[in-house]
Amino acid sequence: MGEAENRRLVERLIEGFNAKDVDVMNEVMSDDSVLTYPQSGEVIKGRENRQAIYHARPALPAIKPFRTIASGDVVVTEADLDYGDDQFQTVFVFVCRDGKIVSETVYWAKPFPAAEWRSPWVEKT
Repeated sequence: MGEAENRRLVERLIEGFNAKDVDVMNEVMSDDSVLTYPQSGEVIKGRENRQAIYHARPALPAIKPFRTIASGDVVVTEADLDYGDDQFQTVFVFVCRDGKIVSETVYWAKPFPAAEWRSPWVEKT
């Protein structure tokens, strides 16, 4: 599959999550997919573990992507996650093969105030 199709897999995953439909993962991810959370050291392998984790999850955040880049089998999406009372900025790194997402690596960061000493040289969004 090409970059456009791989990008569409990721867009479909995010659409499903925003509709609170975690079963969309079974549509777009391979049964033996691997989810990795480097910051916590967790690795979730396979459909059964993925389903158990996401069905047990107390609440899904609203995902607001602001940049997606696809190159070959890799799709990277930067997004804001809104849990209602908590916010994160996130980078998702997806690897796609044969029309499915085979791996996802996720990095989360909390927004933080800009350092005042940098203000002469930066623009704020």
